[in-house]
Amino acid sequence: MIVSFRLIKCLGITNLPYLIAEISCAAIATVVIPITNSYGFKRPNNKGATARRRPQMRLSKLSIALLPLALMGCQSEPTQANAPAPALTIEVAQVAQTQVAQWQQFTTRLQAPQQVLLRPRVTGVIEEVVFEEGSDVKRGDLLVRLDARPFAAEVERLQGERRRAIAALNQSQSEARRSKQLLSSRAISTEEAESRQFLAQQRQAELASIDAALEAARLNLGYTDIRAPIDGRVSLAQVTAGNAVTSNQTVLTSLVSTERVYAYFDVDERRWNKMFAAEAAEHVLPVEAQLTGESDFSHLGQLDFIDNHVNAATGTMRVRATFNVDSRALRPGAFARVRMAPMQAQTQILVPDQAIGTELSNRFVLVVNADNVLEYRQVKLGQRVNGLRVVTDGLHAGERIAANGPARVQPGMTITPETVVLTLPKAAVAKQPATKLEGNA
Repeated sequence: MIVSFRLIKCLGITNLPYLIAEISCAAIATVVIPITNSYGFKRPNNKGATARRRPQMRLSKLSIALLPLALMGCQSEPTQANAPAPALTIEVAQVAQTQVAQWQQFTTRLQAPQQVLLRPRVTGVIEEVVFEEGSDVKRGDLLVRLDARPFAAEVERLQGERRRAIAALNQSQSEARRSKQLLSSRAISTEEAESRQFLAQQRQAELASIDAALEAARLNLGYTDIRAPIDGRVSLAQVTAGNAVTSNQTVLTSLVSTERVYAYFDVDERRWNKMFAAEAAEHVLPVEAQLTGESDFSHLGQLDFIDNHVNAATGTMRVRATFNVDSRALRPGAFARVRMAPMQAQTQILVPDQAIGTELSNRFVLVVNADNVLEYRQVKLGQRVNGLRVVTDGLHAGERIAANGPARVQPGMTITPETVVLTLPKAAVAKQPATKLEGNA
């Protein structure tokens, strides 16, 4: 067992002298010891002590010959174990400094420019729900139809009333004309003539009243066909066919416009003054949005409204960003993070994002000193810029850091640096042409 263990250990060593020495030690254990046992315990013969001394002399010579090899094996193992490991080669990047536009982030809820709760304008019973839930509709499309028979009957009744009123008016006007002739011949009194004139005027007013009622009845009949008031997308049907609905109370469904969405948010005075120059209010400013579950600010918009005053109670100013709907992800009510950049870029220190390590709540990098030894350095971080990270505190321009962070190394290690060059972002951040701002500014 001892010999096998020593041989296996030797096979795992790349040092050839050490391997030879180990084999020598094994040879002593496997060859010399059995010989010793053989001669040492052999029964004495008639030749006496002289015969026993000859094998012992041969054994001594063999042991002396193998002793240097055994000593070499014993001395080579600690020498190999104490040898220093070669320095690890890692990528090293020099801390960069460039002009970066610092984006400011805000949270908000998206809103539709137009949102309608669809209610009936007349009381009645739903005959049919025409629209498909969740579909896009155009203004004027039929959505819900009410039972129109009661309203059609009312129109017919008023049309009959109007015909009767016209006949009565014609009669009273004819009598009023005759009363003038009779009054001139003194066939009737002045009081009778005036009474006939007033009756004709009364019948005229009654006809006008009936005409108005008939117009209202026709409108109510038209309201039994409930149509989309705007272009947009409909929600769920809140009621179904056969249900009674009340005028201006029962919600049938809701519609929202789909071409654009608004993002309202408040900017405090200090941040506003830091972000924008005085002339910034004269231009449309770029804004980017990130929705829940997204990793990038991939939705591009613009700041198109700045309120005309600062809210004295909160010290903030209300602004609005507008986004064209490029996907169904931009829905009214969705939570979003929006960010916008100042007009002027600022000098910032940048490092690779993968160079940053995490220790509990702290962030750190490994700095390479002049002796190529790694040192722990705690840092404070800013925004991400094209795969790089802004460092607001803890580093200085020109320092060297481990480009890939603490994945393979740790503080105190001596390394062989392999320099890599960082790709720095452009200072400009505007992604849309500047145009005049519409709205209050």
